[in-house]
Amino acid sequence: MSVGAMGVFDRRLLLAVDARGYGSVDTARQRGIQTALPRLLSEAAEAAGLDRASWVRQAAGDSEFAVLPTGSDEQALVEPFMRRLDAGLRAHNRDRVPGARLALRAAVHFGPASEAPSGFAGPGPVEISRILESDPLRRALAAAPDAALAVALTAPVFTELVAQGYTNFRPEEFREVVVEKKEYRGRAWLWVPGYDVHALDLGNPEPGVGSGAGVGASAGAGAGHGPVPGSGGPAAQAAGPAAQTAEPAARAAESAASAAEPAAQTAPAPQAEPVRSGGDSVSTHLYGTVINGNVVFGISK
Repeated sequence: MSVGAMGVFDRRLLLAVDARGYGSVDTARQRGIQTALPRLLSEAAEAAGLDRASWVRQAAGDSEFAVLPTGSDEQALVEPFMRRLDAGLRAHNRDRVPGARLALRAAVHFGPASEAPSGFAGPGPVEISRILESDPLRRALAAAPDAALAVALTAPVFTELVAQGYTNFRPEEFREVVVEKKEYRGRAWLWVPGYDVHALDLGNPEPGVGSGAGVGASAGAGAGHGPVPGSGGPAAQAAGPAAQTAEPAARAAESAASAAEPAAQTAPAPQAEPVRSGGDSVSTHLYGTVINGNVVFGISK
């Protein structure tokens, strides 16, 4: 088999977890987190039928990054592992005051990862790291005060596993968010056990909001797509004081229209150039009629 300079290409199942608020607690609390975290992860793996001893792990006290062996059970990691991890965290927190409770952020990804001198390299480890540290995932856990776990799935995991019915999760239990962290921009699907994740205030726009189509449709005149009714477009601004008095003059003109008809016929009626629009904005055309030296404007859409 012919391979490139980077060696054999491989996609791996990746897991990353991180404890909330580790840096703000005292030394005794940090030691407690370092003791509890590997125990809870091992118990969840065992309950899901996963061999944690075979994982390549990078631990950092309050966090762990793991690369599972080729062929590992994705379904087991996404559902039974996460459900058991949540149950273990709740049991661990049961008799603790809120400030002493352990809460985790977790992310699951399936993507390219290759061995490197300091662990693993490639797009996969970078993506799961950015999602684990992302604002939407942090905010989801912060917005759910009684939650012990907030999970983010990357696009390959959610769309090919959850959305296709390979777990007992309902797709609507997850909330799609945009993730922007350092150089990374992508999407993730969030799940917070015990909460309606769609009701949580994440403080960021949903996917699609702020896109080109959305901006064009909602910001017509401000985005250079031409004026909308009542916006005072270029033609209306060019009309000056006469446009401001258009309504009174129009009412007065109704009674004098028949008498002024000859004058109107002899005086050329100035017509504003049509203002062309784009997208979904509405064009406003102003037409003028000269009656006895006064300009009367009517508006047509």
